Amino acid sequence: MDIAELSELFDRVKGLNVLCVGDIVLDQFIYGDTNRVSREAPVPVLEERRRERMLGAAGNVVRNVRALGATPIPVALVGDDAEGQALLELIETEGVSRDHLIIEAGRRTAMKTRFVSGGHQMLCVDRDPLPGGESDTETRLIAAIEAAAGEADVAILSDYGRGLVSRRVSQALIAVCRAKGIPVCVDPRGRDYTRYDGATVIKPNALELSEECGHTVSTDDEALDGLACVMARLERTENLIVTRSALGMTALGCDGSWIHVRSRPRPVYDVSGAGDTALSMLSLALGAGSSLETAMRAADLAAGLVVTKVGTATVTADEVLAEERMRESGEASAKLRSRQSVAEAAARWKAMGLKVGFTNGCFDLIHPGHVSLLKQARAECDRLIVGLNSDSSVRRLKGPERPVNNEVSRAIVLGSLESVDQIVVFDEDTPADLIEAIKPDVYVKGADYTIDQLRPLGGEAVLRHGGRIHLAQLEDGHSTTAMIRRSRGVD
Repeated sequence: MDIAELSELFDRVKGLNVLCVGDIVLDQFIYGDTNRVSREAPVPVLEERRRERMLGAAGNVVRNVRALGATPIPVALVGDDAEGQALLELIETEGVSRDHLIIEAGRRTAMKTRFVSGGHQMLCVDRDPLPGGESDTETRLIAAIEAAAGEADVAILSDYGRGLVSRRVSQALIAVCRAKGIPVCVDPRGRDYTRYDGATVIKPNALELSEECGHTVSTDDEALDGLACVMARLERTENLIVTRSALGMTALGCDGSWIHVRSRPRPVYDVSGAGDTALSMLSLALGAGSSLETAMRAADLAAGLVVTKVGTATVTADEVLAEERMRESGEASAKLRSRQSVAEAAARWKAMGLKVGFTNGCFDLIHPGHVSLLKQARAECDRLIVGLNSDSSVRRLKGPERPVNNEVSRAIVLGSLESVDQIVVFDEDTPADLIEAIKPDVYVKGADYTIDQLRPLGGEAVLRHGGRIHLAQLEDGHSTTAMIRRSRGVD
């Protein structure tokens, strides 16, 4: 995918509401050091340093959907125990609605506890859910699904085998979504995928597909054979997709068409949650109206990035876009960085006693006025970070015919200027959030602005963090708009 297509996709994703149905688990990580052996048994003793809790299983899908820019609507069962309360608090912390969660009296909330030392998992303890005494739980779940579907643009069914996704619940979800024209994407578990029949996509991994079809799924031909074997048992399912780790993804449609999407080689640090990221991005792309192949490519990009992180992580739209911008620009712009990267660099420079400056703009056609502004900005600081409006941001600000040069081309030209130390592309209409992350010592803009005008554009954050605003002298007679008009023979 090129950066323009990917950026446009994330623009469409921002407005989506995503129905997320499945088993939510409380994930607990206990971190510590192992420096001695127990006197009671020949086992290491973990000296606890800290513990973290997060949403796991279908809850990780909720986290991924939110991180990628859409709004999740979870439907799940939660116990009325302490662990259930912890889950509800985590959901609130994520800024996600609890309106369609079912709290079952007497239910034991599912939990997974991992003990970690030196970056390695020593032990994993599963606590499976136990149902409460309520006889109408399944009926309440279906009612919650039907209510939530009225708000949704796409649905994700995450079956983690913890008892929530019965055949009745699965078919009720698919029926209501098909009636409303809402795509349904399923992450299956166990044998017999007929309980998910009618979905838009069913997405097993290679091991799960192997277990369902009864043979190995290593080569392209074996993957297609396995998918065909399963598709033959399904009457209404539109597509089957198998995720194949470093080999990418393979899809088979109900009409016999197939697609292979290859993964780019990457360092792999942890595959935890990669399937959730792939499913989330795939579903969002389909919900945003993308073709299946485009959705698969976007899903592969997101999953490929998340495996470079440690732990059950998520990725943001900004991270995916930044990764692709850097890849597309190649070595021509080593200064192009992600938002997180420039924020970390700014903090590091400030810790070294260096003054960090920031300016921003579209920089569509670089002219002497731009060069002067950047030189003046660099003179006010030791390190200069430039915020560059994304293509979609420029279109919103300047109109559908702009930019003339795409964001990667603009970043490459900016990166060639000695006055610029790092570049970060931002998609918002103003750089306020970016400035809040960077916390520059000085914010530089042209003197065609006033300080009061710059306050809501990020200037307020600069002043609040002890920085200052500097208005640079303008070079008369230079304007990108005027250059474009002259090139078109318009006075």
